[in-house]
Parts: sequence; structure tokens; C-alpha cells
Amino acid sequence: MQFIPRKTLPAALLLCFAAAHTIAADAGPNVTGHQAEIDQIVKEISPQRIEGYVRKLVSFGTRHTMSDTVSDTRGIGAARRWIKSELERCGAAAGGRLQVSYDSHVHPVMARLSQPTEIVNVVATLPGTQAESVDRMYVVSGHYDSRVTEVMNATSDAPGANDDASGTAAVIEMACVMARHKFDATLVFMTVAAEEQGLLGAANWAELARQKNWNIAGMLNNDIIGSSRADDDHVDNTQVRLFAEGIPAVKEMSDANRALVATGGENDSITRQLARHIKEVGERYVDKFSVNVIYRRDRYLRGGDHSPFLDRGYAAVRFTEPNEDFSHQHQDLREEGGKKIGDLPEYDDFNYIAQVARVNAASLSSLALAPAAPQQVKVRTAKLDNNTELVWQANKEPDLAGYRIVWRDTTAPQWQGALYVGNTTQYIIPRSKDNFLFGVQAVDKDGNASVATYPLPQR
Repeated sequence: MQFIPRKTLPAALLLCFAAAHTIAADAGPNVTGHQAEIDQIVKEISPQRIEGYVRKLVSFGTRHTMSDTVSDTRGIGAARRWIKSELERCGAAAGGRLQVSYDSHVHPVMARLSQPTEIVNVVATLPGTQAESVDRMYVVSGHYDSRVTEVMNATSDAPGANDDASGTAAVIEMACVMARHKFDATLVFMTVAAEEQGLLGAANWAELARQKNWNIAGMLNNDIIGSSRADDDHVDNTQVRLFAEGIPAVKEMSDANRALVATGGENDSITRQLARHIKEVGERYVDKFSVNVIYRRDRYLRGGDHSPFLDRGYAAVRFTEPNEDFSHQHQDLREEGGKKIGDLPEYDDFNYIAQVARVNAASLSSLALAPAAPQQVKVRTAKLDNNTELVWQANKEPDLAGYRIVWRDTTAPQWQGALYVGNTTQYIIPRSKDNFLFGVQAVDKDGNASVATYPLPQR
């Protein structure tokens, strides 16, 4: 059905038209069902392979940023060479489309580096196959460096099984599985270095992306996703925390963020929209597993590799287990009162890591198969009325089916209602812009829906 501009309708018929148009527009691709390809990817994630990756990383003794780079069996150099070779092996087995390389820079002396140190990320890129989407990128990361109690101790054993061999293993597993599939947009699988010294590897890559104006549409960081057992010994293997920042805590607020605050959209930042999408997709594809969105950038006193991306204006989130045991993080290996202290593989739950990896993989697949989020989404506010008139810029993807309007109460965390409106760039919905929060999603012919875009006011 073709959209009829609002100004051509008699005012008395407006609501009747909107209601009728709603019924007619209800048909469209199934955006809430399962995609067979995503189901297959989720099914292929293996806890056994993840365990093998974690134990191999632990076998290098220490992966401290300033540890040995020459040995083939110990230190961060051996670890990164193994990660690169494993990703190359998987890429070759999948047909050679996975592009594996080092991202390297030498960082000068600083508080947590006693000498100039080469920081090396291992980056595996799976290029998108759709010309209109190949420049759009989704990044998933884990950090492969480790530490003990003293952050400058580069020689003692630092197994780092949970922090963060768990996240690194999940990223390797996702890369190996997903390299066998094709996506419209580009996926980047990163294992980054020097997180423990100050997020140095991630910051270098994020800055490179900003300088080159790369279109990073979302970044997923996996850090400490290894254990389902809390420090009080209770087990919770049914959920993962997803940290998602709202309005950034900066001295000078951008015009876009000011507009969010002015319209009650504090929970509609691009990062919160990404988290909303991950929760919906992850819980759809991973049965009996919850994504618990936390409205914070990160935990108190801690930081993660998503932060440099947030600092540069990208949407970025962090996955972390629900209940941390801090005696298994950043600790010298020792025994106290009959209890082993340290970040050892025996404390990891490999089935749990696989569940978190499945949420990541389903979310990344959905995002990379879907069209880009609509741009220039506006809500027209020139008139006082009880409707909502939305307009947006047309997407360019050849497989675009149309658009979907979503809404929720101003106090609700997740979208509560949705309406497929077809391939149009404007729509009047008979719900008050004063009473609800809205978003617009692009939908392809297979039912893959983009992240929602929050509308800013337009007079």
C-alpha cells in the first residue's frame, strides 16, 4: 500500500485512515521467528572446543603484556602466534575468506609499562558479501593478556583462565564457526592485548577506526564470561550481564545527546539500542538463557575494552558473568585456608562460556544479515495532536523489504509494540508522541531487522 501524505486527509478521517492503514500494513516478513542459518550457527558453538582453547591459552604460563615474546611455549608472544595460527587454520578450512592479521603498535613507557612495549592485537575479518553493506562493521572482542596481583609482574604464572581466556576462546570459536557462513555486513573478531595495562590494544584499534572513519555499527566485548559459580558457591548458569551505557559522562554534551535528554530518551542511546537488540535476539535463539542488561558502562572500579569504542562515539557493550569470584581474578597463585586462589581453568564452566558465545553469535549474525539502522529518523512536532508522524531516510540495501515501527511506555526497558509499515519513508501512527517512546527498524525480505533508531524532533 502506498503512503498517503497526511496533509491530503480531512482531519476527521485521520484516525480512521491510520487504523485502516495499520491493519493493511500488518503483513510483512516474520521478524520474530527463527532464521535457519542463525539456528545452525548457534548449534555449532562447541563447549569442548572452547575448553581446548582456554587450556591452550593457560598453557603459556603467563600472557602478561611485558612477558616473553621469543619463546614458542611461554609468554604473550607464543600466545598471540598460536591465536593467529588457529584463526588462520579455521579460515583456511572455511574457504579462505577470513582475513587474519596483526594490529601492532609500540606503546611508550607509562604507569603500567616499565619500557616501550609492542602491543599486538590479533584481528580476523570476515568481509561482508553485499556491496551496500560491506563497509558496515560489527566487532566482537576478548583480551588475551593476563596478570597476577601485581600488575607489573611479568614473570609469575598468570593463567588468566577466566580473565580473559574465556572471552578470547569465545571469540576464536565464533570466528571459526561463522567463517563458514556469509553475511551482508563485515564481522571483525578481535583478540586484543594490554587490557590489564590500560585497555591499550583496544584503544589503538578504536582510534585507528575513528581516524579512518570506519562504520562500526556495534562492538561486543566479552570479558570474564567463564564462571557460573559465585564467591558464595551458588551456581547461576542461566544468565549473563550486558553492560550498556546511556548518556556518556562527559563535560560537554553533544547536541544529539542533549536532544535525547530533552525528549526523555536517556535510555535510547545507540548503545542502549544495541543492548536492546542483543537481549531480544539472544534470548530468542538461546533457550532458557537470559541477557540481563545493566544500565552502566561497567562495574565499579573496573574497565573493559568496549570503553575506548564508547569514548569515540561507537555503540559498545560488555558481556560479563552474573556473579564474580574475585579470588579467581588478578591473584597470585596460592592456597589459603585450604582454598586455591587464582584464575585457574578448573573454575571455568565451559558450557556456560558456550551459552554466552551463542548469544554473541546469534546477535552478530542477526545484525550482519539485517539492513543498516535507518538514518535521519525524525518525529514531526509542528502540530499539537495525539498522533505520531515519523519520517526517515531510505535505506539502500537491495534486499530491503520495508520498515518496522516499535514503541514502548516511557518507563519500559524493552519494546512493547511493533508495526510493519512497508517500504515507505514516513508514517503516521495513532499513538501519542507525548506518551510513548518510538523507534524505526529496517527489515529485509528474510525478516532480519536492524537495531532501532530513536527519532529526534523535527518542526
